[in-house]
Amino acid sequence: MKAVRYHQYGASDVLRYEDAPHPVPGAQQVVVKVAATSFNPVDAGIRGGYLAQVYEVSFPHIPGVDVAGTIAEIGDGVRGWNVGDAVVAFLPLDADGAAAEYAVVPADALAAAPSSVPLADAAALPEPALTAWQALFEIAGLTAGQSVLINGASGAVGGYAIQLAQQAGARVTATAKDRDAQRLRALGAERTVDYIDYDQSPIHVEGAPFDVVLNLVSTTDEQTDALIRLVADGGFHVGTMVFGPKDPPRGIRTQRVFVRSDAAQLAELVERVDQGRLRIEVADRRALAEAAAVHADSDNGRLHGKIVLTVE
Repeated sequence: MKAVRYHQYGASDVLRYEDAPHPVPGAQQVVVKVAATSFNPVDAGIRGGYLAQVYEVSFPHIPGVDVAGTIAEIGDGVRGWNVGDAVVAFLPLDADGAAAEYAVVPADALAAAPSSVPLADAAALPEPALTAWQALFEIAGLTAGQSVLINGASGAVGGYAIQLAQQAGARVTATAKDRDAQRLRALGAERTVDYIDYDQSPIHVEGAPFDVVLNLVSTTDEQTDALIRLVADGGFHVGTMVFGPKDPPRGIRTQRVFVRSDAAQLAELVERVDQGRLRIEVADRRALAEAAAVHADSDNGRLHGKIVLTVE
């Protein structure tokens, strides 16, 4: 089969589109014929070796933590799934991924794919939507009537976070460039903010203080401290890329989210997609063979929106 692989850590040029062995399912695993995977920033972080102490991979390694496709083979002990079932999953970050024609998937990570969108587009759902869900509800405990600031909301995680928070009855403020403001308001943001001026002391954002600040961008320690000043007493700061201070003031809690696979949560998200309550946004669809170019665009800050990598 064809797969995208890298044989060492490095920049995007370590990625190769090449022949690779056809995977074989082990016990409690299936092999999925991949319709698509998608690019996530964590793919670049692992490829660059920046997360080696957290996610240790073996070389050659196949990236791609999101998968959408159909079950092609079933391993021993798998129950409730059949060859031909359309599925989605979030794959283990330390195992081979789905940037290939076929991928091994733990059976306990599977959810039925949404039927209301093209199967390939469903690859844009698992990792970012699970990240948003776990950050908002498992960690921050967001509830109806609370306010949330989503910093850096224009990406896939931000788009899902806006929708999920608004549906939970929270008041959403989102920071993003002007070009994304209308789209984010359509997703459910009550207000959008183009820019946070960290040179102000203290910084000001309309709607503050917020019960929850979800920080989706890489901020300096000083910028993170400034964001925490926007959190209400006893509130929560959740980061996807940075940790907060060890001992924040005013009873504020802070935690970095490390997303995990959860088939039940993913099935709930799929149900919301099929009910028309959760929109999957795809900025572009590229062929799997173009994965290195997509990684390069991300490394150089040229990537905007969710990119799905399709398998012909």
